[in-house]
Amino acid sequence: MKNILMIAYHFPPVRVSSGIQRTLKFATYLLDHGWCAQVLTVSPNAYEKISPDQMGEIPQQIYVKRAFTLDTARHLSFKGRYLGWMALPDRWVSWCIGGFLAGLVMIRSYKPKVIWSTYPIASAHLLGLMLHRISGIPWVADFRDSMTEDEYPVNPTQRRIYRWIEKQAVTHCFRAVFTTPGAIRMYAQRYPDIPSERWALIPNGFDEENFVNAERSQAFSVALKNKPQKIVLLHSGVLYPSERDPTQFFMALAELLQEKVIDSQGFKVILRATGHDELHRQAIDEFGLGEIVFLEPSVDYESALAEMLVVDGLLVFQATNCNHQIPAKIYEYLRAKRPILALTDLQGDTAVILKDAGISSIASLDDKNAISLLIADFVKRENKSIGAIADEEVVAVHSRQFQAQLLAELLADMTLNKTF
Repeated sequence: MKNILMIAYHFPPVRVSSGIQRTLKFATYLLDHGWCAQVLTVSPNAYEKISPDQMGEIPQQIYVKRAFTLDTARHLSFKGRYLGWMALPDRWVSWCIGGFLAGLVMIRSYKPKVIWSTYPIASAHLLGLMLHRISGIPWVADFRDSMTEDEYPVNPTQRRIYRWIEKQAVTHCFRAVFTTPGAIRMYAQRYPDIPSERWALIPNGFDEENFVNAERSQAFSVALKNKPQKIVLLHSGVLYPSERDPTQFFMALAELLQEKVIDSQGFKVILRATGHDELHRQAIDEFGLGEIVFLEPSVDYESALAEMLVVDGLLVFQATNCNHQIPAKIYEYLRAKRPILALTDLQGDTAVILKDAGISSIASLDDKNAISLLIADFVKRENKSIGAIADEEVVAVHSRQFQAQLLAELLADMTLNKTF
């Protein structure tokens, strides 16, 4: 059994949406391929929300080191204010001190063959870079999505630091891993001197065991029992004001409500754990949607999956400026085998993966009329599954087990190339 040091901010007991699953499931299923992970993560106090519901999913063979970390915004601020440099590259930069020392001890104790770090927390890649440079151990930088763009991060100083970390990562890592073809194209154009074989694609996915457990859970029985006798659409997870702006969706609903295509007796929308409830509540009130659109709080992961399994339709929001990204939630939606209504650009990676799965119920997020037609057709359609549920064969290749196999093959390739 070979050892791999995995550096990740998101790890149980943090409560987030699908972001936690990638590292947890890689670490779990790599065991089937001869790799044992040692996970370097943050202390639980660094998380704004925690939940014990997935702690039991961490295999006993996996050693987890939780390095002491402070969240600058919550622990080092005075009356909600703090000096900007204290949160560069991000609010958890203090992790780099304890994490670096802990990482050195882990390297000495476990002698990992590979270091693996994962975004979207920039300090994770900074730690990966530091530990790689001092140890010489081959490094896999798991970017997932783009780390920087023309206007992201918004703060110019933070953007420069992010870009520096990004450039160091693609220069020094053995493989730079992304979750979509669009992100790889973006980075290949941005860094033309980097050899093409350095870029690797490992998409996100779903975990079959989690779904089987959800289908057998009390949460599923309760959700099934409590489902109202009306059409229920669900968006589960963060609803960003820009990248997933629901304004045109709200306008379409208001129009359909006025035309009596939908009403509160037969139609309901649940926006679960948006992360921006106050902002969306204002829009809901503005468009007079308070009787059909409901903002609901986050729930444990099993309950979130159970809810997906019983609703009539699952909503996707993805703006054109994210054409090179695919929401991790998509893969759970595909496995839930409930109709998917996607509000996204037809040319983006999100639309491509859905169309490849046989799903045609897609409308542009910024086109109110197209959204209105899509929802009206769904409401009136007798068989709501047509063009809205993925083909079985397509779903299978998006499992976390399959993605772990891809990572194992990447690690095997490193072995064959005598990197160790």
